[in-house]
Amino acid sequence: MDRRRRASLALTLNLLALILAISALTTSYWCEGDRKVVKPFCTGPVTVKQTHCIRYNSSNMNDSRLVQYIWETGEDKFVLRKFHTGIWFSCEQNVDLVGEKCRSFINVAPPHERGVLWLCIVAECLYILLLATGGILMSIEVCHIGNVIDGLKLNAFAAIFTVLSGLLGMVAHMMFTTAFQLTVSLGPEDWKPQTWDYSWSYILAWSSFTACMASSVTTINRYTKTILEFKHKQKNIEKNLKIKQKLLDLDSPDQVWDMYISSVPSTAEEFLDLSSSGRKLSTNSVFLDLNDLPSAQGEEYC
Repeated sequence: MDRRRRASLALTLNLLALILAISALTTSYWCEGDRKVVKPFCTGPVTVKQTHCIRYNSSNMNDSRLVQYIWETGEDKFVLRKFHTGIWFSCEQNVDLVGEKCRSFINVAPPHERGVLWLCIVAECLYILLLATGGILMSIEVCHIGNVIDGLKLNAFAAIFTVLSGLLGMVAHMMFTTAFQLTVSLGPEDWKPQTWDYSWSYILAWSSFTACMASSVTTINRYTKTILEFKHKQKNIEKNLKIKQKLLDLDSPDQVWDMYISSVPSTAEEFLDLSSSGRKLSTNSVFLDLNDLPSAQGEEYC
């Protein structure tokens, strides 16, 4: 029952990591922030008040002979447009701050960083694939009723796939972090943000990695504990078989008495191990009845 609970815990953590990883990969909120952009010229009718553009004092914008004055000064000439970026897309608000337009983040990144982004995408996909494979093996093990050895084999393969997926996920997240920071420094001027920070998709990605590693540690711990239990039971069984074989080979009461005295458990744990292995010890089996022995031998043994 303890192994079954551990298997269920590892499977739950694996499924949680898989859901978080897919959610992070399919969303574009790994990083978000603001871009400081100069307000464009207003093109609508003069009667409509527009705060996200610059209005001239002349209605004829195409007439170059007219002197046009801009009343906006300082920060009033700029507008902050929010943006958010993921592995696949980078989206930014429109000029009127209504709606947004998106473009591929790979095209935004510097040319020498696009290879890193492609490696990041491949690593993320392999991370999800290996995570799903480990989850399938854990599911088969939980539902498996039969030979314990077959369950241990499934456990071992599930642990290997889960550990490999966690390492790939960590590498993929770090590659995206590096690529994004270099894009902020060396990217195109029409994309560089004024301020930015990591967003909830980025948190989901690292939470998925944490759940994945917790699942792998639980699986490895369960495998190691089961192996140690088997070795301990095997050692006790071999010890009991050796004792029984020696008792069968001994004939004289003196030898039998000495054998029983040497086989008495020294601790409570050894006594319980002998009892649980099927060999029930009793006072008659540990101590010989002195009435069946000669009086001289009885006094000597006492």
